[in-house]
Amino acid sequence: MAIDVARARAETPGTRHVAHFNNAGAALPPQPVLEAVAEHQALEATIGGYEAAARNNAKLENTYDAVAKLLACSREEVALVENATVAWDMAFNALAVLPGGGFQPGDRILTARAEYAANIVAFLQTARRTGAVVEVIPSDETGQTSVAALEAMIAEPGKGPVKLIAITHIPTNGGLVNPAAAIGRVARRHGIPYLLDACQTVGQMPVDVEDLGCDFLSATGRKFLRGPRGTGFLYVRKSWLDRIEPHTLDHSGAELVAPDRYEMRPDARRFELWESNIAARIGLGVAVDYALSWGLDAIRERAFGLAETLRQRLAAIPGATVRDLGVERCAIVTFTLDGKDPRAMKAALGGQGINVSVSGASSTRFDMDARGLTDVVRASPHYYNSEEEVERLVAAVRAL
Repeated sequence: MAIDVARARAETPGTRHVAHFNNAGAALPPQPVLEAVAEHQALEATIGGYEAAARNNAKLENTYDAVAKLLACSREEVALVENATVAWDMAFNALAVLPGGGFQPGDRILTARAEYAANIVAFLQTARRTGAVVEVIPSDETGQTSVAALEAMIAEPGKGPVKLIAITHIPTNGGLVNPAAAIGRVARRHGIPYLLDACQTVGQMPVDVEDLGCDFLSATGRKFLRGPRGTGFLYVRKSWLDRIEPHTLDHSGAELVAPDRYEMRPDARRFELWESNIAARIGLGVAVDYALSWGLDAIRERAFGLAETLRQRLAAIPGATVRDLGVERCAIVTFTLDGKDPRAMKAALGGQGINVSVSGASSTRFDMDARGLTDVVRASPHYYNSEEEVERLVAAVRAL
């Protein structure tokens, strides 16, 4: 089904004010999400927070069903958290202290060259504490993570065991889509836990955790899903639930059944903490349902198509260089312009009502350093953007 762009824009109030090409940062929310959040907040103000939560519990529970449908998993495998970083950290830290396992001196953590900085910081902190080793999987000639190199690293003689494969599916600094499913097949074949950062993935393309083969997946609500800020979720494969314990538990994730004993929840909600923003979580469920109503295949076709058009139009500008890598490229477009500072470009475009972002080296240090890049302009269209807005962006860049 093709996207009805006119309807999508009519249901997105922000399109009347800006040409928004920062969906990889935080997308413009649609009207149903705005209404869902506002209605619950109004109810809290009217009858009280606890009482509003009880009355709207069915709406909150719908969010688990919606996320499960989005990921093609069961609702028992879904935990709702504050953001993608919390989701990722919850999974990684639980693996780091896994009973009878965890990380020992010489154990290896394999990650992608375009891995997100927050994940690298967590790797390095754990390596410093445990003696584990962080190794970067080389990229192939297209710029994506090399599956062949991964296989070779796992079998490399004289090195410690690989205890974790953790990659970012779509990096923050470009349109690259890493071969996550192929990596998942390698991880499964070798029995290695696989943690996938899908922060930029969900909402712009279909996601099937069984096809991806990941054991854990982290994501946010605010980006291509068009949900509220301060929302995220964690997927935990069911087979892990009988052997993993969150690094941090409270009386929501576990019940105190005796003065000296607790029992964890049997599902992924053991990774949740009790206090949360109920209005935002309800809004997240509405955002997921809204995306599903359009269809993720249709969203991918529209958003990826706009991005490819933008790449072609930018590449025709003298002095412009498109910086995206990979075989498959998504709805994130990064570029530079000779003699122009990306941050000044962002400010100039913003002054014309065109929102873009800048991705700096510190966010994807391994990759940016390897390519000699410091900053790139990032423009991330979505299905509600129009062709006219793409042309407006290109014209504005040409005039800089």
